[in-house]
Amino acid sequence: MNETVLYDYWRSSASYRLRIALNMLAETFRTVPVNMLTDDHRSKEHLARNPQGLLPVLEIDGHTFTQSLAIVEYLDETRGGAFLPGDSVGRQRVRALSYAIAMEIHPVCNSSIGEHVMEITGGGEEARVAWMQKFIGRGLVAFEELLKSSSTGQFCHGDRPTMADICLVPQVYNARRWGADLSACPKLVEIAERCLDLKPFAVAHPDNAPR
Repeated sequence: MNETVLYDYWRSSASYRLRIALNMLAETFRTVPVNMLTDDHRSKEHLARNPQGLLPVLEIDGHTFTQSLAIVEYLDETRGGAFLPGDSVGRQRVRALSYAIAMEIHPVCNSSIGEHVMEITGGGEEARVAWMQKFIGRGLVAFEELLKSSSTGQFCHGDRPTMADICLVPQVYNARRWGADLSACPKLVEIAERCLDLKPFAVAHPDNAPR
């Protein structure tokens, strides 16, 4: 039987998503830390796993997979994680909520963008923090509006965690890390805190991740 291996960076939002998903499935996996601060993700060894030089990478079922949401859907299809609802409209909504974070907020606010902002503005850490606060804050305010739907329950969609919650919790962690204003986002904060009361989310928290 092939060992499941997660190439992970403890503060990577995308890696955090996969830790949550794997924990929700009670999937046994081994973590291999890849230190982004020392550019390990740009090493020849890691680029052989993922030519984009990104994390996470998951080795599972004899395959090597990249892109966190594609992996979450693979896990859903192969292990019945119920990360997506059973109905087409529900699946569309959960994907839309997930993509609002993973494809709109996250790409603008990842570490390489933050570094580039400091370089081109000459504003140093202050410029990076202002950038993160603006785009994370703006994105989550829009996400809060998306939650004003009868389909929102105890979690982003209904009354059990889905892929949308798997995306939300790491983004709220990032928002707090950078000091983004969440005062206009009470519902998403409530949902994120409810998720963190669940063991799969709590165990996946960056404070508990191997470094």
